[in-house]
Amino acid sequence: MLRGMARRSKTATADPVVVALRGLVDALEINIEVSRAAIARAHHIEELRDRGLPYTEIADATGRPLVVELITENLDRLRRTGATLRRAQAAALHDEGLTMDQIAELFGVTRQRISAILQSSV
Repeated sequence: MLRGMARRSKTATADPVVVALRGLVDALEINIEVSRAAIARAHHIEELRDRGLPYTEIADATGRPLVVELITENLDRLRRTGATLRRAQAAALHDEGLTMDQIAELFGVTRQRISAILQSSV
């Protein structure tokens, strides 16, 4: 029993999919915080706009980062961590014997896209 647990633990820490999932979770947690900041800024901008301030004054009053910068940062973070997970998971599935067609069906993409993903993970 302990032997199997130790093997699982060691395997999980070295498993590229698990590492990628941990990175994704970290990114999602950061994105939650950044999203809350973006929501607060959006409400503040709406309040200033309701008071009749022009956007040029609002931009000066609210400073940086702008809401669009926060959203772009979130999207970029998800794109990077999602790509890492996609590569790791596609490689793991392929290593376990799934064909590129099967992986493509799972991922909802073409076989050619899976081929490119697998080549980029080498």
